[in-house]
Amino acid sequence: MKVAIIGCGTIANNAHIPSYMNNPEAEIVYFCDILPERAAAAVEKYGCGKAVTDYHEVLADPEIVAVSVCVPNNMHKIIAIDAMKAGKHVLCEKPAGRTYDEVLEMQKVQHETGMTLNIGVVNRFNDSVNRIKDYIDSCKLGEVYQVYVSFRSHRSIPGLGGAFTTKEIAGGGALIDWGVHFLDIVMYCCGDPKPLTVTGEAFCKLGKDMEDYTFINMWAGPPKYDGVYDVDDSVTGMIRTDGPVITLNGAWAQNIGEGAMYIDFLGTKAGIRLQYGGPFTVYSAENGALTSTTPQFNMRDMFQNEIDAFIRCVQTGEKLPSHIDTAIITAKMMQAIYDSSDAHREIVLD
Repeated sequence: MKVAIIGCGTIANNAHIPSYMNNPEAEIVYFCDILPERAAAAVEKYGCGKAVTDYHEVLADPEIVAVSVCVPNNMHKIIAIDAMKAGKHVLCEKPAGRTYDEVLEMQKVQHETGMTLNIGVVNRFNDSVNRIKDYIDSCKLGEVYQVYVSFRSHRSIPGLGGAFTTKEIAGGGALIDWGVHFLDIVMYCCGDPKPLTVTGEAFCKLGKDMEDYTFINMWAGPPKYDGVYDVDDSVTGMIRTDGPVITLNGAWAQNIGEGAMYIDFLGTKAGIRLQYGGPFTVYSAENGALTSTTPQFNMRDMFQNEIDAFIRCVQTGEKLPSHIDTAIITAKMMQAIYDSSDAHREIVLD
């Protein structure tokens, strides 16, 4: 299957490209990036493909079956829609779009064209997450009535003043960058319950005075003090669904010197704490004693699982859990959190 990589930055090099290279069913034909040196570097590094700067050249090639869209958030909708209209299957990195309206447009074109549109909610291909889903589906936790989500770090704002902290480009901050993964895990494990009401507050506090922001290191590039910082560096909220109630606390940056990256699934028979990207522990009671168990198993690379599944679904027509029809639910919830924060009131969803 001939594929193309559109956007040759960090997520492409760390996840998409190596995973395609490891799959014998795929051949990377194009590396596309608006920075010619980055596309050329990919060709040299991986020893295949052609470097181009205009994604329209990729879409015009009738041999290209599918594309990975690994560009900044403001281009997700544009490129994904153009690709589907050109008859290409699409794996688009998360978040699907900057706003819920953008994601609705992407879903509409997917339905019209019938092309695959999967979103990079890669944790749906994580072995720990899928085991937790099995626990919940088989009622080992009993009724899961509440889920607590924590994605908090001490001072970890990425690329201060750059694309990550510019709302026009990214659409948001900590919530849309980190929270999308955590909320998607909850929705997936709990069977994609319908969100009913949302209340939340998003804060732009610690990075607002960029030159006085103290940090040890900064991912996504050095500070650009002449740039923009207008996104949330922390967020809190509550989501009522027709399943569990979801509560969340997230922060790129907080004045607490400990990170807390986990999800608690609270059930009537048992509870589970998932360490994000790692193992999980099951807490219960048995024979009059409290128990805790941390299952041991082989953890496969979730990005490889995701790419393998994408290639398979293009070949077979299988609808994956990362399809736009499921990913859009998280987009709706995040939009409602931002809307609630702007209005300082609870949002009732349709």
